[in-house]
Amino acid sequence: MTAAALEFRGVLKRFPRFTLGPLDLTAPPGCIYGLIGPNGAGKSTSIDLVMGMGALDGGTISVFGLDHERDEVAVKRRIGYVSPELDYSPWRTVGRLIRFLRPHYPAWDDAYCLSLLKRMRLDTEERINTLSFGGKTKLAVVMALAHRPDMLLLDEPLTGLDAVSKSDLFPELLEAVQDERRTVIISSHSLSDIERFTDHLGILNRGWMVLEGQTSALIERFRMIHGECADSPPLRREDGLYLLRREENRFKILADTLKDPFARLQAAGFTGLTDAPVTLEELFVALVKETAS
Repeated sequence: MTAAALEFRGVLKRFPRFTLGPLDLTAPPGCIYGLIGPNGAGKSTSIDLVMGMGALDGGTISVFGLDHERDEVAVKRRIGYVSPELDYSPWRTVGRLIRFLRPHYPAWDDAYCLSLLKRMRLDTEERINTLSFGGKTKLAVVMALAHRPDMLLLDEPLTGLDAVSKSDLFPELLEAVQDERRTVIISSHSLSDIERFTDHLGILNRGWMVLEGQTSALIERFRMIHGECADSPPLRREDGLYLLRREENRFKILADTLKDPFARLQAAGFTGLTDAPVTLEELFVALVKETAS
């Protein structure tokens, strides 16, 4: 049986005002896995833990079957990491940074690195602390890709970028994530991009995994149902029914089709039921609001 590219089992991390988990997460090899959630849900914390930034309070993390702590060097050699929190300024220039990183990665590709720098309009002599925010993000992407990693961890890679920087970065990221041999874990607030490019999805809220699975299957699994009911019967998340809006006797409900919602609603006295597909944004907003209540 092929090991998962990334696997969390019972991962627990406690902070003074926030607890992540216990969290289970599974990303198959070669997938593009979108990790989404509101601010403070635990997305960045989860990605940082993979990179060994912080000790676990419980559970395990494995990358291609390797323990992320015991096999730390081997794991990091297989990962390219991009985060707004990365700070390469201590190496002063782009060239010095490259000379420092190159020996740590046996698969480092000098020609590919120089090609990426050119496409990103960066120069080896540039001082890192004088780069714009967009320039620093582009540099992080180059450093992540230059050793041709088996996995990319992208934590909000396009956040805070202007239109020019995005136009430089997006083609490179798109090419990187469409390599079917590479696993990509990406957290982003751009739900339209997540829906368009990912094939697996995890929705986090308040440190918990609300929903996980194949992107298309999850979206197809839920329907938006409209109906009428004279009373106000309880709609329970255990039954896969999430009340989104009520106007007098008209109801708008997100429904999990795995739990036979039409039969449940009809039994509760609903009439005139109609249904429509949902977008990822509608699904995300409904589930996050429900689990926050």
